[in-house]
Parts: sequence; C-alpha cells; structure tokens
Amino acid sequence: MLLFQVGFAPWCGAGHQVLIEEGAGVGSGIRDEDFRAAGAVLCPREEVFGNSELIMKVKEPLPQEWPLLRPGQILYAFLHLAAAPELAHALLERQVSAIALETIQTADGALPLLVPMSEIAGRMAIHVGAKCLEKASGGRGVLLSGVPGVEPGRVAIVGGGIVGRNAARLACGMGAEVTLLDINLERLRAIDDIFRGRVKTLISHPEHLQAAVTEADLVIGAALVPGARTPHLIDRAMVRQMQPGAVLVDVSIDQGGCAETSRPTTHSQPTYIVDGVVHYCVPNMPGAVARTATYALANVTLPYALQLANKGLRQALADDPALCKGLNLHRGQVTHPAVAASLGLPYHPYHA
Repeated sequence: MLLFQVGFAPWCGAGHQVLIEEGAGVGSGIRDEDFRAAGAVLCPREEVFGNSELIMKVKEPLPQEWPLLRPGQILYAFLHLAAAPELAHALLERQVSAIALETIQTADGALPLLVPMSEIAGRMAIHVGAKCLEKASGGRGVLLSGVPGVEPGRVAIVGGGIVGRNAARLACGMGAEVTLLDINLERLRAIDDIFRGRVKTLISHPEHLQAAVTEADLVIGAALVPGARTPHLIDRAMVRQMQPGAVLVDVSIDQGGCAETSRPTTHSQPTYIVDGVVHYCVPNMPGAVARTATYALANVTLPYALQLANKGLRQALADDPALCKGLNLHRGQVTHPAVAASLGLPYHPYHA
C-alpha cells in the first residue's frame, strides 16, 4: 500500500503490511526512518504498485504510473476525473476500483475529505493573490489592506463553500473590501452571520457577477460542483473588462476552472497573463505547504482507508454510504453520475 503521511500506526497494529515509496515523505519533512520506526516497509515505486491491494495517494496517478496499476486494485486519491478524460480512460482500461477523495460525501452533503485541502487553498488564495498584485508580479500594485488615507483592495470571491469562506476570512483579516457571490441564499445568510456584515454577499446571477468581477483587484474562483467539471462562470469577455493588472486566482482549476481563460499552471511557473489579467491557476495549491497539508489530510483520510483495508471494498462500501459515493470507477465502468455526465460516458450505479 502506498501511504503518503505519518500517523498510520493503526494500519500495522491491525495486521496490514504498509508499503511506502522510498523518499515519499521528503517534501513534507518526514524521513524514511520515521516511516520504518512506525512499522512500514520502504521500497521502490514499482514494488509498491506491484505488491499492494490498496494504492493510497494524494494526487492522481501520473501517466508513467498508469501501466503499474492492475485489475482489481483499489485506488484511493484525489482524482478530479471530470476534468481529466485521459486519466479516466486509462483507469477504466486498467479495471481499477477508483475512489476519489473529493466525492466522498455524507448525508448532509458535506465533502469531509475535501475540507482540509479547501481550507488551505482558500487561505492560500489570498496570500498568493496579494503577492501577484504586486507590480513586480505583473499586478496593479495594490496593497489589499490599504493604508490610512488610501482605500483597501477589492476582493471578489465566486463561491461560498469551504474555499470561499476561508478566502473571505483571510481577506477580511487583511482589511480588504470583500464581496462574495453564491447561488445558495442560505449559505449567504450563514456567511453574513459569520462575518457580521464585513463581507458583502450577493446572489450569483450574471449582473452581480459582472459587476463584482470587473471592479475587483483580486478575484478568487471558488465554485464547485461535486464530481462534475466546473462551469465557466467568468467568460473571456468578462476577463477583458477586468481592471488592468487585476489578479484571478482560480482555485477551481482542479475541476477545469471557473474562468474561460484558465488553464493549469505549476508551482514553479504559477502565473500567466491574458488581456492584462494575471492568472494564478495551480492545481493542488496545498502542495506548496506540504507539511501542513500532509497532517491535515491524514486526519480525515485514514479512517476511510482503514475501513477499506479492514473490511475489503465490498463490505466497506456497503457499510458506509459516504464512502460509496466516493467510488468513481469500478470494473471498467463509471459509477458516479456527475463524472459520467462530464465525460459523456454511460453511468452504471454500483451494486455490491
């Protein structure tokens, strides 16, 4: 089993053999010796894939890893298949049972495994957005907090979920003028209560969206449709009308992005400019704060993974409807309706 974090002693105590790729914890400041001390076996990547029934990763398998997967294996990772058709088809061909962390969903609609990464990404969005607004980064040269006698920067947040709320929290803390848009009125009421009027809330219809985005110094794309590709709420025409040197941080890029002009970038080259607007579109933003992200993700992923290891796929899915909603692919079929619709493939409900 490939495991990416510490805190997995329960695996070994439950009688499971834990295989970890050599050097897997380096980016998070975790040594191979730390994993060995907890009872894990360190080995090359090929051996991990070749000898494991359950493959646990943070992000989706890389193309060079696709051939290492085999029929019947359980893959447990962030997959975002709606925006990754090549990956989806590769996993369908390999006949794996793919459980996407981002679609595990409880009865109240919550996405518990997405929460810590969304909290981090939402907070980071303001940090990176503020940096991109600096003149040296191509931005307008605006300080979000302003100073006495000079107005603060204006932030528009599209989406009031976990990412949006955390972005609003940091933007307010910095003293920015914040507008948040969402289609859910109850969510806006809750946000209004939380921030006690410090965040301007608007129903997200075209007129409000147009005004908020084009007047903002910093726009945060935080829209999410669980399992599905994010719709392009911000079209090219709207981008052209944004302030010169304004910044768009599209956190939705993992699911395809909420702006027509968004395309994935990297941590090493995170930005590009379209129509004078700085775009920051890095998938897996929490990877920049790997140690924090590792421990935050461990807290929520391990309980579900232990269910899979202790009970096997069939029983674990039968016992936990939330985990069952995480199953995106099984035996060469798409088992999540939103993923199937986004990929244009038949939907086959999972049956134990």
